[in-house]
Amino acid sequence: MSNRHLSRTLAMQSLYQWDFSGQDNKQLPGILKYDKQEFASSFEDEGFSEHIIDGVIKNQKEIDALITKYAPEWPLEQITIVDRNVLRIGVYELKYDAKIPSKVAINEAIELAKTFGGEASGKFVNGVLGSIYKDIEEKEKKKKIDKVDKKIKKNKEE
Repeated sequence: MSNRHLSRTLAMQSLYQWDFSGQDNKQLPGILKYDKQEFASSFEDEGFSEHIIDGVIKNQKEIDALITKYAPEWPLEQITIVDRNVLRIGVYELKYDAKIPSKVAINEAIELAKTFGGEASGKFVNGVLGSIYKDIEEKEKKKKIDKVDKKIKKNKEE
């Protein structure tokens, strides 16, 4: 298991506990500290798990809205706590963390879902994140095309 995968596992475990206990953000640092001591006492992830948790919490409204949009048959509160928080990590890394390649974000989320979720969790997470990824890619292509079109138009005007 890679260090980054273990960090994601710690982040997912902590977010699971936070979500299960009512989403009190003040509890998160203590939850993560406990999880590190309990499950990875000799592991030093250089703040990566905290980075993930902070990013998820900072962008939670937008992340949850994306999950709701791309899993319309599943109201957020009906998605299992594991799958919901794996998706939150995946969406955060996919949309908000430019340092994480999209394919890595998706693959890591799928692995977390397969390891800790139910029988269909991997497929569910893959479907939701895959749809979000496709839309992000389409929007990026349109932005690039718009930039090129603006340059062409500007050059014609000159």
